[in-house]
Amino acid sequence: MKPLILRTLLVLTLGVATAALAESDKKGCTDPALFPIRMPGYFISDCKSAEFDAYDFKLIKGQKNRQEGKFTFVTYRLERGEAEPSAVAILRNYENALAKIGGTVAATMPNNWVNGTVVLDGREIWTEIERGNGLIWIRVVEKGAMKQHVVADAAAMSNDLRATGHVAIYGIYFDTGKAVVKPESKPALDEVAKLLKADPSLKLWVVGHTDWVGKVDDNMRLAQARAEAVAAELVNAYGINVGRLKGYGVGPLAPVAGNDDEAGRAKNRRVDLVKAP
Repeated sequence: MKPLILRTLLVLTLGVATAALAESDKKGCTDPALFPIRMPGYFISDCKSAEFDAYDFKLIKGQKNRQEGKFTFVTYRLERGEAEPSAVAILRNYENALAKIGGTVAATMPNNWVNGTVVLDGREIWTEIERGNGLIWIRVVEKGAMKQHVVADAAAMSNDLRATGHVAIYGIYFDTGKAVVKPESKPALDEVAKLLKADPSLKLWVVGHTDWVGKVDDNMRLAQARAEAVAAELVNAYGINVGRLKGYGVGPLAPVAGNDDEAGRAKNRRVDLVKAP
């Protein structure tokens, strides 16, 4: 066999062997959306996610920064035969990637871990990158309120109306910036309809509230539209007399919690039922 052909076959054979040794990502795992491009030479060995969970992001001196929301955890492992980048190179890569999308570093431990935050499309996102021997761990929390599956029943609503003249409803959902009642609002609307049908003389003001994200005038209009959408849903889907309901919007003007974090903003995004004369 000629030397050139022999060398070519050897290169091809080695190439196939190298490809065969390359590790594959664990089935069902993908790079976190915040960092779609990984460090070269790594594969995903494990991943976890939860629609709502909490994670204590590290702070210096052992303190913790607890954040809640959609949680993603990805573990990268160095492929066999690959040279491991320095800890500085790994952490600096992720710091720079975070900075390029407008994020900031919150805390760091040199050669060990770094975390920070960014706001994308109105969503506050926290991330932490931790480096180990041949490993990179990335944790991401997209802050948000837990979906409220349990809603007050008609009896509890009636009690609140008698005691305080109003009741907050947290089980009515809308997409961001929109006033279309989502299908998952049905359990809460069922209970409001029961309340109205149990007392045919009851009239309600349906009051829409928002958080303070965005312009005040826009939120006022949005709150009004959402309140009217809820009233219309009760009339059209449940047969409630239109004269018993009137929608009003107060936007961000009557908060029940602070607007500085997502947990508070979620409490402020609500629909109130107010007993009307």
